[in-house]
Amino acid sequence: MISVVVPALNEEKGIGVTIESIKTTLVKAGINRYQIVVVNDGSKDATGCIAKEHGAHVVNHVHNLGYGRSLKDGISAATYDTIAIVDADGTYPISRLPEFLAEYNKGYDLVVGRRQGAHYHESWLKRPLRSILKFLVEFTTGQAIPDINSGMRIFSRKTILPYFDQLCNTFSFTTSQTMAYMLTGRYIGYIAIDYHSRIGEKKVKLFRDSLRTLQYIVQSVLYYNPFKLFLLISMGTLCASVGSIVLGLALTSSVLTALGGVGLLTSVLIFSLGLLADQMRQILIKIQYRTNDGSVIRGTSVVGEPRRVANLD
Repeated sequence: MISVVVPALNEEKGIGVTIESIKTTLVKAGINRYQIVVVNDGSKDATGCIAKEHGAHVVNHVHNLGYGRSLKDGISAATYDTIAIVDADGTYPISRLPEFLAEYNKGYDLVVGRRQGAHYHESWLKRPLRSILKFLVEFTTGQAIPDINSGMRIFSRKTILPYFDQLCNTFSFTTSQTMAYMLTGRYIGYIAIDYHSRIGEKKVKLFRDSLRTLQYIVQSVLYYNPFKLFLLISMGTLCASVGSIVLGLALTSSVLTALGGVGLLTSVLIFSLGLLADQMRQILIKIQYRTNDGSVIRGTSVVGEPRRVANLD
């Protein structure tokens, strides 16, 4: 039993093919109890009508609310606990869904498609932006992450619902989900997949969506592990201060030396604020999310078993 959620915005060229591909793949795998939920996110074309014609359960947004909000509404409307998400533009290999499901059934909380191929690295400008975001996330989580925002993944409806308040309503939904799961000790597995050329027009605005992703990464860090962010800023300030002092001594500049001294004190202050923020986070967790017997009330807050991250090629 599985519910497949497909967010769609003006995808009339690809939605029918996507739905039929999902049906064929699941039936061939012997999965006869399934549901396809298409979230028509304010499309101006015939996306919703075509989805209905192909037998999908359609959730309509009167106007565009964003990728993440579409996924949240689709997940909320899903009948079955096992949730798979894929895009409606033909970029993901839907035929690999049974492999994802088999891996998920081994006990993972989240199985993600690790994208590869020429179409994944289609823009030279995406690489440095991805590298920056990847560094921030891996620094925060302390783990290597093969693909933080892949849009093909499988997880439990029951597990993700408590996280909804902390997950992004726009393009960064998958990024925030990956971070939330990693920072709360969930088991994550990765399967290598080929990423294909999309059907129809692109919806992603590179610069705008990268800034939004950065915003939600910072918010996630502050929510789950604030000390890491303060530590990064403190180390940056410390390095700049030491450089200023060295340069000041070399140029016999009292101004640069003084600025370096102030910077050293500032780095210590930032580090101390990080420690304070982390202590406050731990206190709030104990107050808000634990009962008297120590059991967890909400899954978004506390690290349970040690995290296991697998990279499956």
